[in-house]
Amino acid sequence: MANLRAFAMPKWGIEMTEGVVAEWMVAQGVPFRKGDLLALIETDKITNEVEAEADGMFARLIAEKGGTYQVGELIAVLAGPDDNPSADEVDAFVAGFRPAETKAASRAGAAPPPPPAPAEAEKAAPVKKAARIAADANISPAARALAEEQGVDISGIAGSGPQGRITFQDVQQASLPSASVGGGALVDLTPIGNRLDGVFASPLARRLAVQHGVDLGGMAGTGPRGRICKADVLARVKPAEGPAITPMAFTRPAAGTADIVRMSPMRKAIAKALSHSKSTIPHFYLRSKVRIDAILGLRAQARAATGEAPSINDYIVRACALALVRHPDVNVQVHGDEIHRFGSADIAVAVATDKGLITPIVRGADTLSVAAISREVKTLADKARTGKLQPEEFQGGSFSISNLGMFGIDQFDAIINPPQGAILAVGAGTRQPVEIGNALAFATIVEMSLSCDHRAIDGAVGADFVRTLKSLIEEPALLVG
Repeated sequence: MANLRAFAMPKWGIEMTEGVVAEWMVAQGVPFRKGDLLALIETDKITNEVEAEADGMFARLIAEKGGTYQVGELIAVLAGPDDNPSADEVDAFVAGFRPAETKAASRAGAAPPPPPAPAEAEKAAPVKKAARIAADANISPAARALAEEQGVDISGIAGSGPQGRITFQDVQQASLPSASVGGGALVDLTPIGNRLDGVFASPLARRLAVQHGVDLGGMAGTGPRGRICKADVLARVKPAEGPAITPMAFTRPAAGTADIVRMSPMRKAIAKALSHSKSTIPHFYLRSKVRIDAILGLRAQARAATGEAPSINDYIVRACALALVRHPDVNVQVHGDEIHRFGSADIAVAVATDKGLITPIVRGADTLSVAAISREVKTLADKARTGKLQPEEFQGGSFSISNLGMFGIDQFDAIINPPQGAILAVGAGTRQPVEIGNALAFATIVEMSLSCDHRAIDGAVGADFVRTLKSLIEEPALLVG
């Protein structure tokens, strides 16, 4: 009898309720090895790669490519690599599958699990006694109720909320039973590349040789003094076999017709969040023109010294971070009738991807140099465009920046990214005549617009923030000091 296992829609992040099977990377009935890429699962913001936890194969692929499925819903059936299950066995497994009892599964129409048999009831864990929690404990009301109900001792829980506050998720995690670890054969931890220690090859060539199974023995290197280099290894790598992929040509719809394209999960999430923001948050806008010639001078100096320089946006992120520290009433999130003020500036930077807009977060930007911010933004932007962002890298944040200057947009107003209280829109730099010291001169001007949530930020507070931000940008020595 085959050892069949469920392959259900995974859950990444607290708010995830459904996912889209973007691609099956292994065909049904084809064996795979532990660590092989099995599927690409697309959520509201990112595309996750699901790797095999053990050797096996797909006895049946249930989910269709591009289909949307609830968290916990069965999307495939796994079997051992040497198993040969019959269609009846697989049908029986699918019919008997029940999703985990979650809100998402309930919405999917999952039937409640059957009551335990008497023998199983005897083995059930004993009922936990209700816990008593001190009235002054740093714990949220929902977490307190759960801890008292489940009998969880909160003395050993390190709170993940603001100022170490114990959250509902902290208690929920602490209430789970400890997972048993062990079993299986011993694993050899000796690095695979050690067998190449006697080969005169570059480190990169060795890694490629191990990755592609290339034998370096007797290979004549083309590098200095006969050293085997990257090109030598790649010359022996066999190209992957498979059908040729041709780029998809754009077909113009016939006159009087229109192509209908279904929204991706990310596009639906953007539409829902921004529609809610624009309709429920009372926006007001503060606009200012800022000279950036001093920043351009600093960039030129950095490029001459190192060959590269941070972008103008990197300097603006740093300026916003310092201004937010000086004006904590702008460094906020709004949750119902509560305003959450933050001690550090966690700035979300809008990045355009082929699937929509996403805002990865530069954490603690007030503690980072402009160069460090530049490196962090580049890393986050690359991960955003390839769908590699983790939930903690784009969820939260206390402030947002959207820069369309590189597209030649002079000025625009941005929609607030809830629950944040403000977002800064940045336009392109243009040469304009200005009065400087009772004389007419030309300067590079950037138009900025600060969108504020009037429920939490008053006009005078926002205006004071903009004034500080402008002084920091026009005197950027303060940014690198």
